Amino acid sequence: MAMIDRMLLQAPKLERRKRSVRHDAGARSACARGRRRAASAWLVAVFAVWTIGSTGCTAHYLSARSVRENPLAQSLRLMTRQGPQTSERTLNTLRRYGLEETYDQNASICLDKIQQTIHENRDPELVHALSELSYVQGKIAEQEGRSGEAIGFYGVALTSSYDYLFSDELRPARNQYDPQFRATCDLYNESLEDTLRLLFSENRIKPGQTYRVKTGGREFVIRTQLRGNWLPDEFDHYEFVSDYEIETLRSKHTTFGLGVPLIAVRRGHDANDKREKYYPDGLSYSVTALMRCANPSGGDYGDGNVCVLEFFDPLTANQVRLANHWVPLETDLTTPLAFFLDDPRFRQQDLETAGLLNPAEAEKKRGLYMLEPYDPKRIPVLMVHGLWSSPRTWMDMFNDLRSFPEIRERYQFWFYLYPSGQPFWLSAKHLREDLHELRQTFDPAHQNAPMDQMVLVGHSMGGLISRMQTIDSGDDFWRIVSDRPLDALQGTPDERDKLVSTLFFKPNQSIRRVITIGTPHRGSKFANDFTRWLARKVIKLPTLAVSTGEHLAKSNPELFRDTELLTMANAIDSLAPDSPIFPVMLRAKYSPRVSYHNIIGVLENPTLLQKKAGRGDGVVSYASATMDDTESELVVDADHTQIHMTGQAIFEVRRILLEHLQEIDSNDRIAKRNHRSDDLPVRPAGFPLQELNVSPISESSQ
Repeated sequence: MAMIDRMLLQAPKLERRKRSVRHDAGARSACARGRRRAASAWLVAVFAVWTIGSTGCTAHYLSARSVRENPLAQSLRLMTRQGPQTSERTLNTLRRYGLEETYDQNASICLDKIQQTIHENRDPELVHALSELSYVQGKIAEQEGRSGEAIGFYGVALTSSYDYLFSDELRPARNQYDPQFRATCDLYNESLEDTLRLLFSENRIKPGQTYRVKTGGREFVIRTQLRGNWLPDEFDHYEFVSDYEIETLRSKHTTFGLGVPLIAVRRGHDANDKREKYYPDGLSYSVTALMRCANPSGGDYGDGNVCVLEFFDPLTANQVRLANHWVPLETDLTTPLAFFLDDPRFRQQDLETAGLLNPAEAEKKRGLYMLEPYDPKRIPVLMVHGLWSSPRTWMDMFNDLRSFPEIRERYQFWFYLYPSGQPFWLSAKHLREDLHELRQTFDPAHQNAPMDQMVLVGHSMGGLISRMQTIDSGDDFWRIVSDRPLDALQGTPDERDKLVSTLFFKPNQSIRRVITIGTPHRGSKFANDFTRWLARKVIKLPTLAVSTGEHLAKSNPELFRDTELLTMANAIDSLAPDSPIFPVMLRAKYSPRVSYHNIIGVLENPTLLQKKAGRGDGVVSYASATMDDTESELVVDADHTQIHMTGQAIFEVRRILLEHLQEIDSNDRIAKRNHRSDDLPVRPAGFPLQELNVSPISESSQ
């Protein structure tokens, strides 16, 4: 898939920009040339039944808004010719305190008088009015080009709204059911966002540093801190999610609370760091910025306000403790993902077709990729795509699964990219090697227990690759190509090693559960004589792999009963129902430690072409997809290209992941109980067992 491309790790940094909503002529031309080179129209039509998601140049994942999203736009008439203006409720407050005429004559004098009045009368209505009026004046100053004054006004709006929401003095009169309470939350969020916009435009805010902002007669001291599993210099720059609108992803997952959702574009790190190859360049994370403000004493919003600007990871914290209150964070998990996927370098490449037709070239981009920082405390879920596909096919499922707090708190998601035009057993071999290398990179001492609780999710051919990670081959697969002992094999050590590692393997002990979706466990009828002949004409297998097979065949004329598997087999060959690999896989020795689950598509109203595959999803028949060793099987009315994108399939994967957690936690409790009974004194009757609870992040330093 173009969006997770090893080549991009060496590409230029993602430049700071606003995305255009238009496809330029050059991009359209590049897409057209790519399609012509990839295959002719008649070839694409033949192979279209195999696709797993759209191929070719993709649509935009998001578009730039002409005007940023702002919940205060209507109530404060920010976009009208007469605006910005105060709300009617705030005008009534000014009338009550005899300040309406003062505000009309001189807003700054009015704000000073409001602060003096608040010092004498701690009225929430007046505190809200101060925040709103300051925000309006900030907008006016910004529109007139007085950015310094605008920051000062936004600072007052920010601190006064913080006072309204968290002051103990206002607690008796504060009413969280009053619409004004949410309006004050919006004032806090938007004054913070406008402050950040001005600061980002003039300075490169770096977490861990302290900044003094002087404007007019006020001075703000801002300390910045990261509150996530990030390095101090993790981010190159920030974008605001309110500037963009989702286009391609099916769902947008947000939560409402306090803070400013941001797109944090990751900075490339040391190229010599072996971990770097697992993160695509230009990767962006979800971040929520929050400002802690010292509560003004007696309504004094003047000099010397000290605030702490913090950047939270919404994947690990969805609420924080502010002034002894648990507060939900305003978050957006989807827009930063779409921002990353929308990079033109990804959209203008057709890695799916390249992986199918030119495995030799696509092999350079093969690998495991992470779209969030590696976390030793969370269980990996590895998603493996199928034929003529890429990790892009998983983005809707990934986006939806991450929206469940119970999933994102315990799981991290990885993606495997491989050339899908080669036989799936070769891809299975490569995945074994790549998983081993990843483990050696991130956890060489095998100290991270979640790494040994891994879940694999495979779609179509990816399900076969996933299952092969849990097989003890014995000599069953060798018997497919020869009835002679392995010792009789002649060839160079390198040639022998390549063949032996493909046909002899052990289960990966880190894998505990496999979910297959629309997987042809017994092949597919669409891999027939014609499509196999056609595939051999257009799929360019790696030259080295073919020459190795040919050399072994020539060096061992009496050894192999079927040299075709060594020299000519491609992905279409490997999926044919008469392929000798399937009977061996069905009777193979699977790891008893692994649980299997199945999701199968069965169309209620198939087309004539889909009926040719038999009762099933239009490509894979139910008879081929079903398995007897699974703990669960879900049948979904969906075709092969969409089954893993359906709400039923995604929710079923969620159910299985939660079941996986229950099993792990139950085993942990049993292990702890046995450990206590063997090594520790017996606990007194009635003494409760203490379990570890994941708590939201609290304020630890100010």
